[in-house]
Amino acid sequence: MRVAVAGGPGVVGRHTVAALRSAGHEPVVIARSQGVDVVSGDGLDAALEGVAVVIDVCNVAALGRARSEAFFDVATTNLLAAGQRAGVGHYAVLSIVGCDRVDLGYYFGKRRQEALALTGPLPASVLRATQFHEFPAQLLERAPGGPVITVPRMRSQPVASREVAAALVDIAFGEPIGMAGEIAGPEVHDMPDLVRLVLRSQGSRRAVFGIRLPGVTGRALAGGGLLPHNSARRGEQTFAEWLGSRTT
Repeated sequence: MRVAVAGGPGVVGRHTVAALRSAGHEPVVIARSQGVDVVSGDGLDAALEGVAVVIDVCNVAALGRARSEAFFDVATTNLLAAGQRAGVGHYAVLSIVGCDRVDLGYYFGKRRQEALALTGPLPASVLRATQFHEFPAQLLERAPGGPVITVPRMRSQPVASREVAAALVDIAFGEPIGMAGEIAGPEVHDMPDLVRLVLRSQGSRRAVFGIRLPGVTGRALAGGGLLPHNSARRGEQTFAEWLGSRTT
């Protein structure tokens, strides 16, 4: 079966493509590197020809609300319209646990994406995931140089991106169910602690200080607004196991 993966080169997209190939399916990577642009729509119709399922793991490097909403509005609308023209039978979307509870700018875009998918022309399913194990390292990459790093105080239950991809593929080949629940890792951590572990694995002695963001958003992050409900699927790989596999 031909299955399109929008955002295929990304963290979860790579695992999704690999899972599809292992299962004997034909993944079609939707990305600008493949000549397909979800924002302009260039190449979408040709890429979705003969595709039965679209798995949307698109992302944008935008922390602000306006840019995030603009990207997900246009990209999701284009994917849905092209999917309808191609006769796609299922649109499976990856979203974020707590995006409806925490008012970070990026999350407003994810809310828009969810709303478009669930009210759009294609049968859809939306899976929410917690932060991936890769997230603390991504925070480090964005941090300025120097001996001290400040990290937002946030409670997180990080999950292996490979396990998120497997769950998405499982959902994509089932019946469309709208909100498809949540997936999270097996353990709850404070984000500054995870950043410290990444630094130590790199042999770095940089100091990490957790700071609470101001206002309601900061309270929500520090107070568990990004943690899953008790009914969430649970991944198996711990953060320590993942980090060990990256450093051995």
